[in-house]
Amino acid sequence: MANNDWQEYQFIQGAVFNNETVTSFGNIENELVCTQNQNIICDLSHLGLLEISGDDAVTFLQGQVTNDVRLLDDTHAHYTGYCSPKGRLLALFFAFSHNQKLHLEFNQKLLEPIAKRLKMFVMRSKVTINDVSDANVRIGLSGNNIPELLAPFFVTMPKLAYESMSTENGTIICLPNAGMPRYQIICNTEQAKSLWQALKKDCKPVGKSCWEWLEIQAGIPDVYLSTQEEFVPQMLNLDALNAINYKKGCYTGQEIVARTHYLGKVKRRTQLAHIASDVSPAVGDDVMDANQQAIGKIVRSAQAVETGFVVLAECRLENLAQSDIYWKNIALSIKQLPYSLETVD
Repeated sequence: MANNDWQEYQFIQGAVFNNETVTSFGNIENELVCTQNQNIICDLSHLGLLEISGDDAVTFLQGQVTNDVRLLDDTHAHYTGYCSPKGRLLALFFAFSHNQKLHLEFNQKLLEPIAKRLKMFVMRSKVTINDVSDANVRIGLSGNNIPELLAPFFVTMPKLAYESMSTENGTIICLPNAGMPRYQIICNTEQAKSLWQALKKDCKPVGKSCWEWLEIQAGIPDVYLSTQEEFVPQMLNLDALNAINYKKGCYTGQEIVARTHYLGKVKRRTQLAHIASDVSPAVGDDVMDANQQAIGKIVRSAQAVETGFVVLAECRLENLAQSDIYWKNIALSIKQLPYSLETVD
């Protein structure tokens, strides 16, 4: 059930909705330009959120995901993959602690099937899995002045990526970025209204596509219904994002993930690129070599600031080294990722 109170507040602020998702505040193109170099504020209700609670929550999750759940606390968040027994990604979680409970934030379209799958493995463990997507408001912020704008609400601001801080005003997490500070705040509806009201004079409200643009610029992949079980975690650079812990012990798909790591260099990686197209590349579309042979897939796509689209595209590194790679006969313009892939192999 949607958070009607928060949706109504967003509507009053000028939000344009499509299927309960804020697509813009009236001018996507202008919002994208602002996102590039100004302070922005964004509703993140388009993301699903599961709460994992109970005495056995940590032990249970530890046997399910690629990262070390024991590292999650009030000061630290991380990304973590959820794999099939064949080591193929079913979902990518942003995991954090809020109100002393573990939370998994991920693609809303995957929430129902992933929740159902996780519940299958609870067995007799003391674990409860709840959809709390509408019980917690999530706000995204980006911009050079965000730390000082948030200082009145959070006594201590997290400064490094994945650092987290919990206060009476909610939980704030510093997110990985591509140059400008980026944060997520998790709080209740009344706290969210107060924050939005105080920040909106200094922050441009933007819709989902702007946040997608920021995520892609930061090199953050995603898993969709159309790409479930297409990638092992390293293909989506999860090792470079510290989303895989090779010392944590067994979890579903761990054997394949570990083998990929220990038996030599990863041969397929996700790249940041621009596609000069009037038509949006679809997630799951093939990426081709010069001979029109499929060598990878579009992982994530968003409208670019001026023309075309920015994408994350997974492909074979040997093809990338030898020649251009293409989407529907349009060459991808490869950009520099904000993190290194060289040191993780």
